[in-house]
Amino acid sequence: MADWEIRPATSADVEAVAELRAVALRADLTRLGRYDNQRVRQRLRNEFVAEHTRVIEVGGEFAGCVALRPAADAHWLEHFYLASHLQGGGIGTAVLSNLLEECDREGIVVRLNVLQGSAARRLYERHGFVLSAEDPVDVFLVREPRR
Repeated sequence: MADWEIRPATSADVEAVAELRAVALRADLTRLGRYDNQRVRQRLRNEFVAEHTRVIEVGGEFAGCVALRPAADAHWLEHFYLASHLQGGGIGTAVLSNLLEECDREGIVVRLNVLQGSAARRLYERHGFVLSAEDPVDVFLVREPRR
């Protein structure tokens, strides 16, 4: 596994995150007939909150991001993207494990959604997420804290 670090995001990270989102979601959104080159980036810009987002760096360079947004009954894991050339090397698993350990210590339920057919679903299920609901586009997963 490559050496990686995680740092708090700043507002200056929004364009790099928006671009990574467009690349990461393109295949799944295209398969679902929902890819729009501009909308995929603008939706991220509209939802980006630096205070809830962390940037993943490998070799001091931007490599990915993840957000953990507090809500009334849970935290929402959102915008978890990793550069494609780094996927499958254990970084995503390590980042997710660290975030879930934080939530477990605080007794926080974690929710997320992935696109139907997304390979990321397997990663989440390996970490204890279970199906909560689904529709033709999204699959909603939930994970209770481990004690």
